[in-house]
Amino acid sequence: MEHLKKRPYPHGGEVNFEQEDDTRLETTRTRLSNVLKRHGVLKERLSRDSDKLIFLRLQKEFEAARVTQTEEISLEGEQWNDGLVATIREKVHMEADRKAMSNQADMPVDPHFQANVTYRIGNKVICCLEGARIGIQYETYFAGEPCDTFHCIIESKSFLDKMTVIEHTIPFFLPIREAETDLLSSNAKKFIDYVGEILQSYVDRREQVHVRLIKELYGDQIGDLYHSLAYNLVEFVMDDYECKVTVSLRYADLISTLPSRIRVLAWPVHLSKKMSTIDITGSGAALAQSVPSRLSYAEDALRTMSLPEAFAEIVLNLPRVLEQMFPQVGGL
Repeated sequence: MEHLKKRPYPHGGEVNFEQEDDTRLETTRTRLSNVLKRHGVLKERLSRDSDKLIFLRLQKEFEAARVTQTEEISLEGEQWNDGLVATIREKVHMEADRKAMSNQADMPVDPHFQANVTYRIGNKVICCLEGARIGIQYETYFAGEPCDTFHCIIESKSFLDKMTVIEHTIPFFLPIREAETDLLSSNAKKFIDYVGEILQSYVDRREQVHVRLIKELYGDQIGDLYHSLAYNLVEFVMDDYECKVTVSLRYADLISTLPSRIRVLAWPVHLSKKMSTIDITGSGAALAQSVPSRLSYAEDALRTMSLPEAFAEIVLNLPRVLEQMFPQVGGL
């Protein structure tokens, strides 16, 4: 209790990190960096030859289905519904039964079964594949340009049995199996839509960070970038200033493209080092100036804009805001 009584606490909305807390934070960052490196190695290992072969094989199968299609039907709004999914299921099973029977006896060709129809719903293409399988191809985009393509193959042993995912090229860190358990057997349409949403949102978050923010715009001003595999946790440091600015973003779920929990902190690095060499116990003002402060305007921008747009807004106003918060920094 005596230790707690003697420990100084900050006033107002400022955040107080003592030197021992900084050491712990640095240790945590080092450990996190090592974990992310191991995740990167694991991701590369899991996406090697076997996954690439699966992708190429499924891509060829979808291309063949598109080449032989007799019609592509684009669906919008309520045209895409549970009834259509049931129709597609029935069609693939009837086609499989017809082919099995035709191998046993000569049967006249039914033009209805010869029709090979594919369905396009937004960024999804649904095909009837051989072996009573339904294939969904997900096309993702960023800023109007095509990005990654993903596949998901579902089937059921009969029209009355529940459907299962038998093959896919969806990244292993996205919850495809959880979605299968929760949605596929009860509502296939909702499952198909949900998978499309998490894939597009994942690509949106990833491209905002690596393409727009790092490669095209502000890569020279960003250091110590950390992110989860699904990019629903992103942290980085802005280095090109007298003050150290850290940005931490957390997204509420895998469908979100704007963060829900945001923290942007700034503190003058040189001032902190200088203050650590003198006794500041009796100086509340000096202590207040040596600890991080939140940049509310930056947090508001990140809450309502895409990451590149918000970063541009932050950079534009940052020198003025820092000068107002830490006027003594310029003289250090």
